[in-house]
Amino acid sequence: MALEVHTFVSGVMETNTYVLRSGSRWAVIDPGIGPAGLLGFLRREQVVPDQVLLTHGHCDHIAGINDVHDQVGPVAVWCPARDAEMLCDPAKNLSALFGMPIAVPAADHLFAAGDVLAVGETRWEALDTSGHTIGGVSLYCPAESTVFTGDALFHLGIGRADMPGGDEDRLLENIHTKLLTLPPETVVYPGHGPATTIGREAEQNSFLSDRKNR
Repeated sequence: MALEVHTFVSGVMETNTYVLRSGSRWAVIDPGIGPAGLLGFLRREQVVPDQVLLTHGHCDHIAGINDVHDQVGPVAVWCPARDAEMLCDPAKNLSALFGMPIAVPAADHLFAAGDVLAVGETRWEALDTSGHTIGGVSLYCPAESTVFTGDALFHLGIGRADMPGGDEDRLLENIHTKLLTLPPETVVYPGHGPATTIGREAEQNSFLSDRKNR
């Protein structure tokens, strides 16, 4: 099956927002702050997403929900259940900390690690990669050898764990048991920075190799 992935970088935090197409269905993953590129693409290609999927509830991954709704109308939002309160609470999603309080509507659907989400013909497993937030997940499609890791795993880096809900030991454990166990050729689309592969991170990511030596 064919999967299209379009990447847009938005906001001062340079958050990666992704648009997926599988068959005739479209989904947006983690719409960021001020998503001009995303909105331009939706308008230019006349795309109305079927759903918005969130990897976690931080402000720079949810703020664009309001923009998407303003442009194309209500789109069903799927959020990890343990991060659900962050969507409507500027203190919990950290936007208040930066002096720009952001709240978006409550999610239409909640899901948990272990659940399987559908985007057109593709099926995405929600992997527990909490530790950056209390409920963070990665979305993995075995058939497409693709995983969206949010702010858990980056190219040669990992997510911060020094914010409310963070737990570095949990994050590292989840990366090692849920992500590094995926096939090495799996393409990783992170919440910030360039795409990478599981194999590259297993071999070159010093944040992960340091843990092996503890």
